[in-house]
Amino acid sequence: MPPQAFWQGVEEFNQQAFYACHDTLEALWMEASQPEKNFYQGILQIAVGCHHLSNHNWRGAVILLGEGIGRLEDYQPVHEGIDLTRLLEESLQLLNALQQVGEDGMGDFAEQLEIAATSGFPKIARVDAS
Repeated sequence: MPPQAFWQGVEEFNQQAFYACHDTLEALWMEASQPEKNFYQGILQIAVGCHHLSNHNWRGAVILLGEGIGRLEDYQPVHEGIDLTRLLEESLQLLNALQQVGEDGMGDFAEQLEIAATSGFPKIARVDAS
């Protein structure tokens, strides 16, 4: 069962408070042991990638989204009550879109994403343990 701070980080992520999510999950990541250490780091990297995207930093967004996706692949489909398959699919769609527009198209892409913020950034979905 993840600590309460993890769920706080999930809530921050879903509210697009990516920097706050980074701070919350970094504290957990630094204290965790494997396999949780990689799990926290993967989510943290996706959050930082989204933070870079919101700051129009194409390179940082692409690198960190890719690293986070790669780090979380082995935790699918569900880990610690999180639908990782969904998170990874949404993150990969965002990464692919970023790679298609390239660094030169970043400004327009980021503006469109901010307009469609409810659907453009990935979300972390909880899975009921039933």
